[in-house]
Amino acid sequence: MDDPVEPANLRFLRRLVTMLTAVMIAGVIIVIGLLVTRLNRDTPTLPDQIALPDGTVARAFTQGPDWYAIVTTDDEILIFDRLTGALRQTVRID
Repeated sequence: MDDPVEPANLRFLRRLVTMLTAVMIAGVIIVIGLLVTRLNRDTPTLPDQIALPDGTVARAFTQGPDWYAIVTTDDEILIFDRLTGALRQTVRID
C-alpha cells in the first residue's frame, strides 16, 4: 500500500506549529530565568536600630543611597544619615 502524500500546505503548517512551540518554550524559560535572577538580587540593608526622638511613633520607612527617612504619626519626615545615624533634616507635612 502506498502512503498518502501529505499536501505542501499541511506540511508547512505542521512545521510552523512546531517552530512556534519551540519559541514559546524558549520564551517561558527566559522569563523564568529573568525572574529568578531579578528576585535574587541583594536587598538593601536596613539599619539595625533607629533612635527616634522621644514621643515619636513611626508610621512609614523609606531609604536612599546614603539616607533613610521615617514618617511619623505627627506628620513629620525625619531624615537620618545612613552612616552615622544622625538626624539630618526634619520636614513638617502640612
